[in-house]
Amino acid sequence: MRTLLRFAGSAAPLPAVTAGLVAVLVGVTSSAAIVFTAAEAAGADAGQIASWMLALGVGMAVTCVGLSLRYRAPVVTAWSTPGAALLAVGLDGVTMAQAVGAFVFSAALITLSGVTGWFEKVMDRIPVPLAAGLLAGVLLQFGIGLFTSMQGDPAVVAAMFAVYLAARRWSPRYAVPAALVAGGAVAALTGSLDLSGVTPRPAVPVLVVPEFSWQVLVSVGVPLFVVTMASQNLPGVAVLRNDGYRVPVSPLIGWTGATNLVLAPFGCFGMNLAAITAAICTGPQAHPDPRRRYLAGVWAGVFYLVVGVFGATVATLLTALPPALIAAIAGLGLLGTIGGSLASALTDARSREAALVTFLATASGITLLGIGSAFWGLVAGALTWAVTVRRGTGGEAGPA
Repeated sequence: MRTLLRFAGSAAPLPAVTAGLVAVLVGVTSSAAIVFTAAEAAGADAGQIASWMLALGVGMAVTCVGLSLRYRAPVVTAWSTPGAALLAVGLDGVTMAQAVGAFVFSAALITLSGVTGWFEKVMDRIPVPLAAGLLAGVLLQFGIGLFTSMQGDPAVVAAMFAVYLAARRWSPRYAVPAALVAGGAVAALTGSLDLSGVTPRPAVPVLVVPEFSWQVLVSVGVPLFVVTMASQNLPGVAVLRNDGYRVPVSPLIGWTGATNLVLAPFGCFGMNLAAITAAICTGPQAHPDPRRRYLAGVWAGVFYLVVGVFGATVATLLTALPPALIAAIAGLGLLGTIGGSLASALTDARSREAALVTFLATASGITLLGIGSAFWGLVAGALTWAVTVRRGTGGEAGPA
C-alpha cells in the first residue's frame, strides 16, 4: 500500500494535477462557445458538433501527453481560438466538406512548417526580453480579470482571493487549489453553481470526406494557417522558453500539425501550442521542481480527453460554471507567471523600451488583417529593438 501511495504521489502530485485541470477549465470555458459558433457556421448538426469536440479533445490529449513525456517539459496544446473566430465568420456559405478540406490544407501547411524547421529558425532570432514582453502582454487581461470579475460575483471572488492569500502565507504550493475549492463552495452556497442540468453523454466520431475548393482553401485555409502560427504557436513557444524549457520547436510544430491532419476529417479544425493555458502549467504553481512540471502537461492531456469524450455535454456545463469563478482562478494561477515575465522583460535597460513596446502592443488586443495582437506586438517590438538597441540608443533615458 505504501508503494502504491508513493507512486500515486509521484505520478499525480496535487499541484500538477490542479494546474492541468485549471488549464483545461480555462481553455474550454473561455473559447468553447466560439468553436460551437464556427461549427454551426459550417452547417454542422448536433452530432457533428460533438464530433468536433471529440476530435479536438483526442488530439490535444495525444499531443499533451506524448510530447510532455517525450521532452520532459510541460508541453500543452490547444485548439486555435483565433482560428475558430475566423471560421465563425469565414465559413458562411461553405459546405462542411469544403470546410474540412480547408482544415486538412491548413494542417498540412503547419506540418510542413515543422518538418522544414523554418519556424524554429524564426523563433531562435527573437530576443528573450521581447519574448517575455510578448508573454506578459498575452496574459495581462487574465491578471486584470481577477479583479474585474469581482463586479459580477464579489462573494465568490473575494473568498477565493482571501483563501489564496492565506495559503500563500502558510502553504504556497496549495494556494491555487485551495482558492478553486473555496470558489466552488461559495458558488454552490450562493446558488450560482448549478449542475443539476448537466447530463454526461459520450460523443461519437462523424467522418466528413474533405472537398478541396481552391476558393475556400485561399479564403479559409491560408488565413487559418497564418493566424494559428502567428497568434498561437508564436506565443506558445515564448511561454516555454520564458520558463526555461528549451524544447526543440520543429518537432512540436510538426507533431501538432500531423495530429491535426489525421483528425481534421472528424472536425479538428486547428491545433497548436497553447500560450495562456500553457503558462498555468509551466510556472512554479504547477510544481516547485521545474523538472517535474511536465506532469502538469500530462494531466492536462488526461482532462482534455475527458472533455473530448463527453463533448456533447460541454455546452450545458459551460452554463453551470460562474464566469467569475473561471476568471478569478485563471488570474490567480497566472500571477507568478505575469510577474516573472515582466521582470525578465524589463531587467535590461538597453532592451527595456523594445520589451515595453512589445508588451503594450500585445496587451492592446489589436487585430489587423485577421492576425492577432501577439504577432503585431512582436513586430512592433522587433522594429523598436532594431532601431534602438542595435544602434546603441536603447539605454539612454529620456527627460524627466
